[in-house]
Amino acid sequence: MNALTLFLPCAGGVEDFLADEVHGLSGLVGEDLLSLRGGVRVRGDWALMQRLNLHSRLAQRVLIELAHGPYQSEQDLYALAAGVPWEQWFTPRQRFRVDLTAQASPLKSLNFATLRIKDAVADRFRAQAGGLRPSIDTQRPDVRVQAHLTATHAQLYIDTSGEPLFKRGWRQDKGDAPLKETLAAAMLAACGWWQPATRSVSPLPLYDPCCGSGTIVIEAAQLLLGLPAGGQRRFAFEQLRPHDPVGWNAIKTEASGACPTSAGGQNDAQTPAVRIFGSDVAHRMVDFAQRNARRAGVAAALQLRGGDALQRLPPCAEPGVLLLNPPYGERIAAAGVAGARGGREAFQSGTLARQRAGGAAPADDVNAGDEFFARLAAHWKSHYAGWSAWLLTPDSKLPGRLRLKESRRVPLWNGPIECRLLRFDLTARRAPPPAPPAATP
Repeated sequence: MNALTLFLPCAGGVEDFLADEVHGLSGLVGEDLLSLRGGVRVRGDWALMQRLNLHSRLAQRVLIELAHGPYQSEQDLYALAAGVPWEQWFTPRQRFRVDLTAQASPLKSLNFATLRIKDAVADRFRAQAGGLRPSIDTQRPDVRVQAHLTATHAQLYIDTSGEPLFKRGWRQDKGDAPLKETLAAAMLAACGWWQPATRSVSPLPLYDPCCGSGTIVIEAAQLLLGLPAGGQRRFAFEQLRPHDPVGWNAIKTEASGACPTSAGGQNDAQTPAVRIFGSDVAHRMVDFAQRNARRAGVAAALQLRGGDALQRLPPCAEPGVLLLNPPYGERIAAAGVAGARGGREAFQSGTLARQRAGGAAPADDVNAGDEFFARLAAHWKSHYAGWSAWLLTPDSKLPGRLRLKESRRVPLWNGPIECRLLRFDLTARRAPPPAPPAATP
């Protein structure tokens, strides 16, 4: 297991940040670390695969490539899968599933293609294990096989992560449509507060005034304290035959030793003065965020408060970075006093779904959204001069709603939704010109 080809898929727009993160974790460069569309390809060993699972905040999974080759039919896929020594990776007593993705594949039925790969795995075991074969389990498999088809070639992988890596293990309390942890980490990298290549964070304060259940600020606090992203979860590679528990325990001990924690889960290292802040108009969400922060081991490293984004003053004297996924559509109604004017009745559950599907928002949503963002920008100009504000949004008209000019646009994908992370450099309101002197009679 000293020469593995790994593929780390990620959200669109995150590829270069992920390559920086892998470089920071491994030191790899050149042909050993390639940024591709939709992910990063890495040449490494078993120990690197384990470290990437444990530490990566941007990858969706860590896959080991087992085979690749051209194909024209489902029979070609069967032959490719039948040539993989699956018995070296798991046993016939384990359960497995096959997932298949495709881009411009000429095959008529991807379900049939998936079935042929399953047949090849099972037949290989029958031939190698005296007629025994592993069972299929699509709900709770021990092993996940991943296939990807292009127009002409197929790749076969074994998944070493299991549950997607955005599932860190600490989130139990969440609101509606919470931001994925991997996207929150991408926002921290894109705004420059976190430097993945050097594994360092900015000394500037960070504030999310619409923090919800705390995803952005908890990610930031774990980065500040050096806590591994996957320190509270299990991984699929622990079920694979090459797994070495002794080596894995050494890697985990090294990661935890850099930042010791108490029995209660709180960090015992010298914690800097708090410079990560979050607030939300919904006190229920603040309670969720506080419980999540305790489980994540970062409660002492951040400050969470309730309060309206249109009224809260800066949480510290020093200017810093505002980073948020602002409310839109139905979420405006719960965002603050501007949204409340329109009444919650104007923001039913279909609104957000229509926006995510690319449909037009009702006029009441647009009007309330315009008012909310105009008042938010005015509040920032009055009280947040010197701060930089970074907002993630699918709304191309957001700068107009804020009546601000963005200084940067970073493309990021929130699942299937194309978004932009916009930077606004906040300056104080201009003082009105002095009144002309009164005319003398």
